Amino acid sequence: MSTAAPTTGRPTETSAPSATGGRRRPSPLARLSSLSWTSLLYVAPALAFFGVFVLYPIGISVWYSFYAYDGLTVGTPVGWGNYTAVFTDGRLRAALLHSLVLLLFYAALPVCVGLLLAGAMSRIRVYGLTVFRAVLFLPQILSSVVVAVAWRNLLAADGPVNAVFRAVGLGRFATSWLGDFDTALPSIGLIGTWVEYGLCMVLFLSGIVTIDRSTYEAARLDGAGPVREFFAITLPALRPQISIALVLTVTFALRNFDLIWNTTRGGPGTTTTVPSLYVYQDAFQNRMLGRASALAIVLTLVILLVVVVVQLALREREGPRRRFTRPRTPDRKVQSS
Repeated sequence: MSTAAPTTGRPTETSAPSATGGRRRPSPLARLSSLSWTSLLYVAPALAFFGVFVLYPIGISVWYSFYAYDGLTVGTPVGWGNYTAVFTDGRLRAALLHSLVLLLFYAALPVCVGLLLAGAMSRIRVYGLTVFRAVLFLPQILSSVVVAVAWRNLLAADGPVNAVFRAVGLGRFATSWLGDFDTALPSIGLIGTWVEYGLCMVLFLSGIVTIDRSTYEAARLDGAGPVREFFAITLPALRPQISIALVLTVTFALRNFDLIWNTTRGGPGTTTTVPSLYVYQDAFQNRMLGRASALAIVLTLVILLVVVVVQLALREREGPRRRFTRPRTPDRKVQSS
């Protein structure tokens, strides 16, 4: 009588135990053979859309970046010449420096303000919280053109902001905020902070409601105050939401175009220029599609690099140390004794 177990189908490598006693990881060929081709048909339209409207334009941009091309005549191959021009042009280096400065206003400040508001809202009872939260999120849903026009009027030399300064006796600080060489870039940055902090706040509030409340109770029994609760419980638990918020805000900061174009158009001088402005000017005004494509590819790689760094820095690590534990009920046997 045979002792071999009956097989119900084709044996695979995933079911065979390894020599060390653990389960062997499936090989790429085994994983490919286990795919259901019927399920792939459901995602085929999305893949086709992604390929036509995302991958194909990126491929065309990479192709153009190796040519001197004006969009009308036949392009001339220039090899890495457009990329060399990108890295040796002093204007582009200054524009990239402006983008790095805007990261402080578009990413760091909104995350800090969002954490502060979310932490306060989670502890303080606010009447009409839904309306209050919607009002704070309102800048995120407004069109960038509307935001730019509104703040251009607010920050004008004779605008409401300067009127308030003069009314409280601080008229010496009144200036043309978007027309001054010293205040134009910080003013653009603060507009971005105003736009982005609502998104961060909503993300953090959604993460706070998932935290086990018994953890806070254990912390309070240990004598932790509001500040220690925030840094020991709330902030570590919000790591996934902080990662998402940083990815969204950093991407917005590095590819920002419409907000700057509709407020300062890169001025005064070149104090508020960013790489995306040069991409637009080279492509549609100077008719240098090859160089604009090379700059767009470099900007895309910079955004991907920053996003990868953020993801690696804030990824979840195994075996997190818990500072507070849930309070245990006393042992009945000990009490009875």
